[in-house]
Amino acid sequence: MASVVFYFQVHQPYRLRRYSIFDTSENYFDDYSNEQILRKVAEKCYLPTNRLMLDLIRKHQGRFRICYSITGTILEQSQQWMPEVVDSFKALADTGCVEFIAETYFHSLAFLYDRDEFRRQAKMHCQLMQDLFGYSPKVFRNTELTYNNQVGKLVEDMGFNAILTEGADFVLGYRSPNFIYHPPACKKLKLMMKNYRLSDDIAFRFGNRAWAEWPLTTEKFAGWVDQINGCGYTCNLFMDYETFGEHQWADTGIFDFMYHLPDAIFAGGKNDFLTVSQAIARYPDVGEVDVPHMISWADTERDLSAWLGNSMQSNALTDVYELASQVLATKNKRLIHDWQKLQTSDHFYYMCTKYFSDGDVHKYFNPYESPYDAYINYMNILDNVRARIAQCQPATV
Repeated sequence: MASVVFYFQVHQPYRLRRYSIFDTSENYFDDYSNEQILRKVAEKCYLPTNRLMLDLIRKHQGRFRICYSITGTILEQSQQWMPEVVDSFKALADTGCVEFIAETYFHSLAFLYDRDEFRRQAKMHCQLMQDLFGYSPKVFRNTELTYNNQVGKLVEDMGFNAILTEGADFVLGYRSPNFIYHPPACKKLKLMMKNYRLSDDIAFRFGNRAWAEWPLTTEKFAGWVDQINGCGYTCNLFMDYETFGEHQWADTGIFDFMYHLPDAIFAGGKNDFLTVSQAIARYPDVGEVDVPHMISWADTERDLSAWLGNSMQSNALTDVYELASQVLATKNKRLIHDWQKLQTSDHFYYMCTKYFSDGDVHKYFNPYESPYDAYINYMNILDNVRARIAQCQPATV
């Protein structure tokens, strides 16, 4: 049997407004643009796709199962501007067929710079899942599937049962992402790795008429899943939720494909759908995967170069985390929350200068004309954060 494990990342950042060196406002975020983008993506993706997923769960009487990690930033924006988005995820939660996966609340790279902040954000996210959906996550995924052995060990120490990451060829070697593994030095933590070929067939190639496999039918895809039998247990399909309706527009047929896919998967009687927790409970761990260096699911390199590929990104990330102790010492809730929203990985992604094979990816909802504009804007805001910290300090005689 091959079990399809669908995992979707749901995320939108708080994009920054244009902020000059002369600006003194404490309002860093472009509420107008953020609301407009949220409404656009919700109407094209979140709401119709959630209705579709709910229909599939009901149609297949609970045999269709899916997993989500939904960031704190998208949920905060939805609660403010489109509460019906949150309600639609609550309806999915109520079915009992959905697993919510933990991550950093602000979709940050905190693990690389501040382990205490990393733990704090993971705890915040778990609490949010409990508060909104009545769910206590047991599985973790780090931002953009960033991962190495140290991430695995810390996540296990935090009490999680499994972690998700990229099934990168240079990590797996001869092995397949269709098995369950464990990290070195971990006693209980299971490692689930993305089948990037089949995931990307849906997420990136589905609407590409130049692709040799276009059009992708449900029967064809189900056949590829069925080929896993005998050489794997799971088909881990990890992708952005915006795949449906935003990256792949409705006129590509992506919604029809998704609606009929479970029928095709179930047709042979051999394959099914599971959540991550169900998969690790059913299937054995077949061995250790050693990941000494950081990997991610971004770009062709599957590394951190999308966020740390140039000196601007490195400088901005270093500077924001160097403010941690000073910001937290102020006990100013608004300042702390603003500082945490400034950690969202998208801010540094917009500073990326890798405009080669992945150039279009880095332009997705990018509000800047160039990476240099993104850097200058960000650093101007950090200067104001420093000024606010100074204002919170007790006066000295």
